[in-house]
Amino acid sequence: MATTTGGSGDQKERKKKESILDLSKYLDKPIRVKFSGGRESSGILKGFDQLLNLVLDNTTEHLRDPDDPYRLTDDTRQLGLVVCRGTAVVLICPADGMEAIPNPFVQQEG
Repeated sequence: MATTTGGSGDQKERKKKESILDLSKYLDKPIRVKFSGGRESSGILKGFDQLLNLVLDNTTEHLRDPDDPYRLTDDTRQLGLVVCRGTAVVLICPADGMEAIPNPFVQQEG
């Protein structure tokens, strides 16, 4: 007796797709997130899913220079609890692993 199943008709169990990133090690730790369009935020990672949607708490947005959108200023604004859509996320990094360095491609005056 044949049984029918919905969907694609594929009888095999599909494996759950695993994310390329293991963000579980950053849960409840500060991270910095860059978004398409140039915005940057930092906060405490509270949750995530396989689509890279993120939940950040105590979030701070790092504001850009109005004259040069590619340059960040020292100005920030507090956002609180934020849900970041995964399709807009470009980069995720631990906040404690970041350090500003001089641009190696700019010729130093001397």
